[in-house]
Amino acid sequence: MRITEWPEEQRPRERLLRAGATALSDTELLAIFLRVGVAGKSAVALARDMLEHFGSLHRLLHASSSEFGRLHGLGPAKYAQLQAAIELTRRAVGEEFQRTGLCSPDAVRHYLRNQFALQAHESFVVLFLDVKNRLIRFSEMFRGTLTQLSEYQLRFYTLATREAITQLCI
Repeated sequence: MRITEWPEEQRPRERLLRAGATALSDTELLAIFLRVGVAGKSAVALARDMLEHFGSLHRLLHASSSEFGRLHGLGPAKYAQLQAAIELTRRAVGEEFQRTGLCSPDAVRHYLRNQFALQAHESFVVLFLDVKNRLIRFSEMFRGTLTQLSEYQLRFYTLATREAITQLCI
């Protein structure tokens, strides 16, 4: 049965508008994101299949394009849409830190947690700050694997000098 044939109070989009996003299940939120299903399967059924296939939202959000595309009805367009939504969320959270500054170790930790939430490798990053601890630039200097990372200090000292920064978080 198509979602449009469901009673209005059971439709995910209408429930979200009436009760808010927190009232919906992961499956319903994902169905709203998908917008449409595939032949013979509603967006809710497709969302349920996705969660069953990946086992969790976390694994779904970490999936590569090829893993994502293994499910019928999902391809490069939906994968790109999901990656764009993830990046928009990351940027929205990051904007607050740029406005208020990274004035404490907790603020730096929260900012970095947001930046690395779905990353599957280690990174050596430098945060370039101004005198008010506002972020000038976030730069990934080196990328490693889950267990190791090589460091080349000269590269970030050169960038720090070029940016004329007053503070540096490594």
